[in-house]
Amino acid sequence: MKKETDIKTIRHELAEMIRRHAYGLDENRPDAVAKRQKKNQRTARTNVDDLCDSGSFIEYGGLAIAAQRGRRSEEDLINKTPADGLIAGIGSINSSLFKEDASRCMVMAYDYTVLAGTQGYFNHKKMDRMLKLAHEQSLPLVLLAEGGGGRPGDVDAIGIMTAGLDLSTFSAFAKLSGRVPLIGVVSGPCFAGNAALLGCCDVIIATKNSNIGMGGPVMIEGGGLGIFKPEEIGPIDVQSQNGVVDIEVADDLEAVAVAKKYFSYFQGATINWEAADQYRLRELIPENNKRAYNVRTVIKTLADTDSFLELRPKFGPGIITGFIRIEGRPFGLIANNCMHMAGAIEAEGADKAARLMQICQAHGLPVLSLCDTPGFMVGPEVEKRAQVRHVCRMFVISSHLTVPYFTVVLRRGYGLGVMAMAKGGFHESFFTASWPTGEFGAMGIEGAIKAGFKKELSAVEDPNERKKLYEQLVDELYKRGKAINMASYLEIDSVIDPADTRKWIMQGIKSVPVQQSSGEGHNFIDPW
Repeated sequence: MKKETDIKTIRHELAEMIRRHAYGLDENRPDAVAKRQKKNQRTARTNVDDLCDSGSFIEYGGLAIAAQRGRRSEEDLINKTPADGLIAGIGSINSSLFKEDASRCMVMAYDYTVLAGTQGYFNHKKMDRMLKLAHEQSLPLVLLAEGGGGRPGDVDAIGIMTAGLDLSTFSAFAKLSGRVPLIGVVSGPCFAGNAALLGCCDVIIATKNSNIGMGGPVMIEGGGLGIFKPEEIGPIDVQSQNGVVDIEVADDLEAVAVAKKYFSYFQGATINWEAADQYRLRELIPENNKRAYNVRTVIKTLADTDSFLELRPKFGPGIITGFIRIEGRPFGLIANNCMHMAGAIEAEGADKAARLMQICQAHGLPVLSLCDTPGFMVGPEVEKRAQVRHVCRMFVISSHLTVPYFTVVLRRGYGLGVMAMAKGGFHESFFTASWPTGEFGAMGIEGAIKAGFKKELSAVEDPNERKKLYEQLVDELYKRGKAINMASYLEIDSVIDPADTRKWIMQGIKSVPVQQSSGEGHNFIDPW
């Protein structure tokens, strides 16, 4: 009879495996950890551990080392290049809030403490393996992208490849767009190939110390374009203003927390929620229709408490986009910001709105549009920014949406602009409702009177009488364009009590099932 094996006994093969894996652990790399802490950054492994549910992450390819055996000893490579600078694996995120199938996720994190997070021969091979798995299993992907791009020092690849351009990595990553959520996170420098992958993501979350660019200092200098420090290339203030970065955060801790929150909108509804007193909505639109107000206050009052996550707030400020929850259900949100150009829609804001629609269509989220716009911005200067092409993205993309779309007019609804906000027309949305403060017209009423009644006004010689006629015509047109009058002609579906807005939205979403996109003709998400 065999003796029972002592479970505390470790055979040499197992001991060797434990020892090899240990090289990549933070507790065995104190110098690397100290360098990160000095920069107020966490290690890649700390971020992965924080991102994934406790104990859920299993790592693929952790025993890889850099392809540099021809220039360095194996012992040195094992010690200095664990996992070849890419921590990759699968785990779960937010499993305490959502079902098991909704919490599964793939995570890939470039490790800046290993050869500056560069893309080497074996970490490319590892990523290709992971991307194949993501395609096969439809795994959402979180990419921590800090790193310097391609690595020129992998001498073991000489003879196997010349320029290292015969790669499927970038194509395979891009093909995931629209199939699964792609969440990009960056802290510190992110250049060249790392930035190319980051730019393919649905969302980019970046810390204040981030620098993002398609080429780093070495590439720029090599191209004869000058000598720059990493901190001078694509700093956060530039990349937030120009729309590259969707969400700016303070540090790694906040970046991971926001990544988890962003992912949650695509994981389903939450059970527990709270909301503000909806009667407050009745007072948020000023009685004076020429006064501006903060539409973010409207959004936060309408949505579940603390559920609003805004995207690209410093880019295209005339339109606000993001995600909210109503009774725990996730929605994409588009809203005009009357505190910027009175809510007129400019090229940048239209790009934001169109891309939000694409994200929602790809991942099956309903869209809520809150309208208060005088229309598309016009004039010689705005046309220099390709206004015609940019704003029409809203028409083209919204016309192809199959997810539920709900339009609520808060105040002004004028011209082509409000039609773009309403999915191309007032009867294209599941419903188009207005608050009592709604006012409508083919163009701004004052301008319409001056243009349409120019002959009549010119015929009145007395300036006071002309002014009186003008004001009378303006008043009549305002009355004709009131929300209640619009609804009486069935141009919109109803005028509702602002306090009932959530009720309308929830009854709408319960009446129309969200249609998930599938098949080869899936909806990819435009990087812009």
